[in-house]
Parts: sequence; C-alpha cells; structure tokens
Amino acid sequence: MVDVRAPVLGPQADGDWVGITDEPLPVADALSWAVVPRCGGVVTFVGTVRDHADGREGVQTLDYEAYEGPATERLRDLAVEARQRWGGLGRIVLLHRVGRLELQEAAVVVVVSAPHRDEAFEAARWCIDTLKATVPIWKKEEWAGGSGWGTDARPVDDLPDRPSKLRSA
Repeated sequence: MVDVRAPVLGPQADGDWVGITDEPLPVADALSWAVVPRCGGVVTFVGTVRDHADGREGVQTLDYEAYEGPATERLRDLAVEARQRWGGLGRIVLLHRVGRLELQEAAVVVVVSAPHRDEAFEAARWCIDTLKATVPIWKKEEWAGGSGWGTDARPVDDLPDRPSKLRSA
C-alpha cells in the first residue's frame, strides 16, 4: 500500500479528472469543472463516512488504503471505458481519498456530465459501481466495539474485455 502525500492533480486535458489523495476531496471544484456548454445533465455522487456498517454500530472513522499507481491507472481505464459506452459524455471526475477519514468526510467523488440526464445518470452509476468493484482501494473501520476491514471487502475484479458484460440492461 502507498501512503499518498500529494494533493489530487487537476483535470487532465482529455476531459477527465482522476486521482487519489490524502487531502480533502474538492467536491465543489469537481462539480464546477464538469459543467460545460454542450452538456445539460451533470450527475454528482459523493460517498461520505457514515456512523454504521453491517453489524457495526458507532463507526467513528475509516482508514482507506490503496495501491496508488494501479488504482490511479484503473480510474483512468474506467473513464476511458465510460466514454466508449456513452459516446457523448462531457467531463468525468473520479476521485478517491486515502488515509484516516472522520464521520461525514467525503471518501469518493464521481461527477459525469452528458448532453442529457439519462446518459449522465447511467454513466455515473456505472462509474461508482465499477470503481468499487475494480479499483484496489480498501477500507478499515473503527467502531465502538473494535476495528477491522470493511464488511464489504472482496477481491478486486478485472475490467471485462467486452463492455457489454458490465452494462446493465
């Protein structure tokens, strides 16, 4: 695991902004950057630290760890794949936090802009679901009764070779 000590890099010239950081996520900046004249739909998802998990009441903090190089590369791959699936997307933001997070802090930000809302919603949903399944990031929870790896921890999946395998009907 890598302890990331750099701020999230800014948006890339290709219309994507991906990154992993131990700094607070720039939620407002991400949303503002994703708004472009040709896109009428912008969907933002922000995952925050909540006070419980399955069977774990009183969650106080989360500690996220990542294999930074492979995780960042996978975020880039997700953005490329989303653009192949939804050809008219505007901008894509995929940012994840690592390190110790307190209640209500943002852990992940996904923003997708598209000409129409249906594409923006579909692409954003696909991005967050696929991010959680395929990017090598893990969380450890601390709660009133102890600490341990997240109850939803599982092996990291590969991206399928064919887009049709991931896209829901």
